[in-house]
Amino acid sequence: MIKHIKNTITAMAFAAAGIAGAADIKELNFGIIATEKAGAMKQMWEPFIEDMTKAVGIKVNGFYATDYAGIIEAQRFNKVQIAWYGNKAAIDAVDRANGEVFAQFVDLDGTPGYYSYLITHKDSSIKTLDQVLKNGKEYSFGIGDPSSTSGTLVPSYYVFTLNNLEPKTHFKVMRSSNHEGNFLAVLNKQVDVATSNSEMTEKMREKSPEKLEQIRILWTSPLIPRDPFVWRKDLPSDVKKKVQDFVTGYGKNEREKEILKNMYRLAGFKVSTDAQLIPIRQLELFKDRKKFEADENMSAAEKKVKLDEIDGKLAALAKLK
Repeated sequence: MIKHIKNTITAMAFAAAGIAGAADIKELNFGIIATEKAGAMKQMWEPFIEDMTKAVGIKVNGFYATDYAGIIEAQRFNKVQIAWYGNKAAIDAVDRANGEVFAQFVDLDGTPGYYSYLITHKDSSIKTLDQVLKNGKEYSFGIGDPSSTSGTLVPSYYVFTLNNLEPKTHFKVMRSSNHEGNFLAVLNKQVDVATSNSEMTEKMREKSPEKLEQIRILWTSPLIPRDPFVWRKDLPSDVKKKVQDFVTGYGKNEREKEILKNMYRLAGFKVSTDAQLIPIRQLELFKDRKKFEADENMSAAEKKVKLDEIDGKLAALAKLK
């Protein structure tokens, strides 16, 4: 009986600590992934972040890292509490940084997703994807951030893995940059081919159509789910509610609509969960499966173990849909 009372008191103490913790939060850091230069990202996102501060009643600071990994690690160590990610980076945040998806972008034109591209300069002799696949040693290639969904994961799988090619060895030179960096590298003829996406294309169509006219799209991916917002699971529930209410209710007046339009042509945000990451998790596993299938250095027994493990994970994910 005494032990039960002690346990009850301890539980009540922890609950009280949690309530006090919510009241004690003075600031939140909002991580913004580096798809462009930090100055450009700050200009796009600060009005939204300032509005969040007013609505939530807690100071919200923009956290702009130079790569996706910087945001993920910051969230892992609770230096960032909320973040915008692509789907691939969100998987890392959920798996390694105590993250949880709570909202998803809604496109201005109602499209439920976006597309990854392979692009080249319109003056290039490269006219087709087939040329890229057959003559890689003649070309330099710009790939995205390692944690980028449209800049790395999707094109790596659909363009290279399915054709039994490894980008690092297929091209004369390979370099990594963000979406803006790769677009400009192609525009300035610093690389022959690069990954890009429809978000960057639409931005250029609106702001610099003359630049877009210099670009040729060689390949378009299947539809990719729109980007998620991820918070740390251990945020107090009342703070989560305020944040989610603000995010999903944003875009109600002309000023807010204009802010969203400048943030990659958004109409707003809708409630989401970790379930939106399932197709991307499957894509990662399919990519790994192809890699092991093609590995001639593995014994048949080792290969079977790896493939069975991947198939088990794919089966588990299928049940979650």
